[in-house]
Amino acid sequence: MPEIPVVSIISDNDSARWAVATVVRSAGFRVEIFASAEKFILSDQMPGTACLVVDVQLAGMSGLQLQSHLAAAGRHIPMVFVVGPADERARALAIELGAVNVLDKSFGDRALLTEIRSILRPKN
Repeated sequence: MPEIPVVSIISDNDSARWAVATVVRSAGFRVEIFASAEKFILSDQMPGTACLVVDVQLAGMSGLQLQSHLAAAGRHIPMVFVVGPADERARALAIELGAVNVLDKSFGDRALLTEIRSILRPKN
């Protein structure tokens, strides 16, 4: 039986973090949640994470800084960023730095799950 992929969710907004975790779990994925990028980096979950869902604006290290940190460390975890609808600069920078996609904070469950499934679909 194949192992269920781990999706790590990083957001400093408690209700958003739990809401996203509930949606992702309901789709059959394993979920780890973190209130900050720093907590994710210090956790033992980084090596097993198959996909990250990250808020761009975080207290402390931002989502974009996390992306740069992981790239510099040679850890290439596919990332989906969540940004405010008016933050076009962050959206463009995230894509430039290698994010798989950037969703507006008003994203629907279907859009998020479509992105995660696309990332985790086995490559032939």
